[in-house]
Amino acid sequence: MPNHSGPWAPGTPCWCDLMTSDLAASRAFYGALLGWDFAVVQPGEYGGYTNALADGAVAAGLSPTPEGLEDAPHAWRVYLATDDSAATRAAVVAAGGSVVAEPMQVGPMGTMGLYADPAGAVVGTWESGEHSGFARYDEPGTAVWLDLMSRDFEASQAFYAAAFGYRYSDVPSQGMRYVMFSVPGGERPAGGIGDLGNPDGSPAGTAPSAWTVCFQHPDVDAAASQVTGLGGSLLGEPSDIPFGRFVGLSGPDGEVFYLLTPPAA
Repeated sequence: MPNHSGPWAPGTPCWCDLMTSDLAASRAFYGALLGWDFAVVQPGEYGGYTNALADGAVAAGLSPTPEGLEDAPHAWRVYLATDDSAATRAAVVAAGGSVVAEPMQVGPMGTMGLYADPAGAVVGTWESGEHSGFARYDEPGTAVWLDLMSRDFEASQAFYAAAFGYRYSDVPSQGMRYVMFSVPGGERPAGGIGDLGNPDGSPAGTAPSAWTVCFQHPDVDAAASQVTGLGGSLLGEPSDIPFGRFVGLSGPDGEVFYLLTPPAA
């Protein structure tokens, strides 16, 4: 069981969370689908923010919708690690991003910021305090891959290279242009950026730029067969990709996420 303690290398996708319209329904859905248990973070504080636990380790967050944000879209949000929120804010703005929410202290847990990149994707930053982000990886119930699907592939690469120091390596694909990124001080590829356009670079579809989350699952075909009965939706049939068996799903609020069963080897 690969564990992680302490802060992640700056720029690494280190956490994900979801704002839900019905926390109980979302807990039931993800608990049944991913085997999560749940623990409210300091009951009475932080608006009922709840950690999802995979085999006892923090794996993701669920938050009730705060008053006044009832019309806000429901989507899994990705956070990138930082060791200096003020410096990261300055780097994001200098690279062409915009501030959605100024860096704010979240009690002893850490400091959160929220930004929009030049392609329109919203991404958070997290400077750890008592909470450092994912505590376990590469096992069922944990976030196995986080990436950005962009409507401006080149602009996104330039932005994250300038703001977070990303370095890229191409991933050959007939279906889309895609790169994996590494971060300074990281031990392995930290995530990816994909092109929402056609392979030749021309525009395709209308999906907005967005960061996405893929969780590991022991059997994506079984998950696909049960998701509708749990209150979610199947976005397409499971398929084989170079990294395993893969499927796209949506949850009770329509939030999109993905599941992957790695190869047995």
